[in-house]
Amino acid sequence: MVTAAAVAATVTDPELPMLTLADLGVLRSVSESEGRVVVAITPTYTGCPAMDTMRDDLEHALVSAGYADVEIRTQLSPAWTSDWISAAGREKLAAAGIAPPGAAPRRSGPIPLTLSAPVSRVSCPRCGSADTEEQSRFGATACKALRRCRACLEPFEHVKEI
Repeated sequence: MVTAAAVAATVTDPELPMLTLADLGVLRSVSESEGRVVVAITPTYTGCPAMDTMRDDLEHALVSAGYADVEIRTQLSPAWTSDWISAAGREKLAAAGIAPPGAAPRRSGPIPLTLSAPVSRVSCPRCGSADTEEQSRFGATACKALRRCRACLEPFEHVKEI
């Protein structure tokens, strides 16, 4: 029988199907003990609508692989950060035409409130130009922004730094 961790590592993200939950960094742990499998996942942000689908997909994959007693837990701490996306995951995003996130901002103490959107330099995943502009802070999902390349004029999504 394939290990539960190996099975869980193959489950893809419902919103970014080119990535596994492991690539995305939301798959936190998988443990097996006395026939019971416990999987911990962390949402990319509070209220992420994909969490129910992730839970269902993980449970289905594990039960289909022969694991009858499966529990999927949500782990909120530490909070997910886009830095948890693996190098392979970043490559898969770029290959799919989605700009991977840069390094997440590092802060300690109170987070300053600003009334303008953060400015970030994002390279076009199609032509590589850094001459891009944000069209909308929110794309098809809250964790992505819509951008346009000024060089090749192609629109693309960008996974935001969180």
